[in-house]
Amino acid sequence: MAHTLPDGRTVAVAHDYLTQRGGAERVVLSLAKAFPGAPVHTTLHEPDATYPELAALEVRASSLNRFAPARRSYRSALPLLPFAASSVRPTEDVVVASTSGWAHGFRAEGDVVAYCHAPARWLYQSEAYLGGSLRSSAKGLALAALKPSLLAWDRRAAARPAKYLCNSRVVRDRIGEAYGIEAEVVPPPHSMDVHAPRESVPELEDWAGEGYLLVVSRLLPYKNVDVLVEAVRGTDERLVVVGTGPEKARLQAIAPQNVKMVEGLSEAQLRWVYAQARLLLAPSLEDYGLTPLEAAAFGVPTVSLGAGGYLDTVVDGLTGLFVEAPEVGAFRAGIAEATGRSWDTAAVLAQADAFGEERFGERIREAVSSLRPRQVRTAPARPRVVLGARTPAPAWAARVASGLAIAPATVTD
Repeated sequence: MAHTLPDGRTVAVAHDYLTQRGGAERVVLSLAKAFPGAPVHTTLHEPDATYPELAALEVRASSLNRFAPARRSYRSALPLLPFAASSVRPTEDVVVASTSGWAHGFRAEGDVVAYCHAPARWLYQSEAYLGGSLRSSAKGLALAALKPSLLAWDRRAAARPAKYLCNSRVVRDRIGEAYGIEAEVVPPPHSMDVHAPRESVPELEDWAGEGYLLVVSRLLPYKNVDVLVEAVRGTDERLVVVGTGPEKARLQAIAPQNVKMVEGLSEAQLRWVYAQARLLLAPSLEDYGLTPLEAAAFGVPTVSLGAGGYLDTVVDGLTGLFVEAPEVGAFRAGIAEATGRSWDTAAVLAQADAFGEERFGERIREAVSSLRPRQVRTAPARPRVVLGARTPAPAWAARVASGLAIAPATVTD
């Protein structure tokens, strides 16, 4: 099954891995709406760890998906992912690849339109990604050893797409620096349906009346959630942290009584959490500022770092406030100013409306349609291998995995 364009070309969607809940995975859902019926090619798919709406799509995962530890922690599977990505071979005429590291390198037979969320952070922003020097941890040393070969693979893969799209101006600049490619900015939509049902979160019901400060984030070092925890320490403000990740245990250990942490929320619960918030906080250097748009859909303003992707989605002084640095004092001052200000709710709502899903779909379809159709290929169809429950893993994966100690991860970010 595939989506078929008016000129007869077939379209598929691709994504690095579907093993978490984040903005990139939301983009996959939006791409699937733009091209109904299109299959989704990926390296790994863990249905319980990502958005349940993906279960309604035809997801075609690589053979590496048979290894449960890889599905639970794609970071542990890093040495295997170049092999897995190169083994994904979509046969559709056009593949729209949602990528931040791998999908642009799938061996598609047709044209590829890359929708790049960012060049791979672990390669081009390694220390920020890990939260320290590569020499300061076992993970860093392992990445340092793999980095030269991964960089070579990534740069070869970057040459494959016929067209590059990206989510923000800052990512456009990073693509230029990393690959020497000029990308077109097509901001992704938020997908918050404010009219859909909401479900309360029991742990937060006693805070709902007066509202709270909110951060929705994966718990990684570069996300700077610890800055917010310290910013509200000793104040009357209440902070709700939604998310999980490697920093979870450390944050739980340092969190004071006016900080609550929740994870694994349904979409209905997440809508409820946004609707009860007074202010969203966004302290990290992001490639694209999605959460301020999700909050704005409920009329909630934002205090964010005045850099990166937030420059595209927050209007300083109108829909939120910028702070200069991800520091405790800066965010404490920003919170005090924002909570003491009267916000124009209509202006905040209008900002969310400007980033709608319908317009995003139109621009993606325009990009695909602008590609000149290739001449019909006459190569014989490649046999399709369907892996059943008893089918052994492919030899290449077994050989590589046998030399690695891939420990199951306790969190997915």
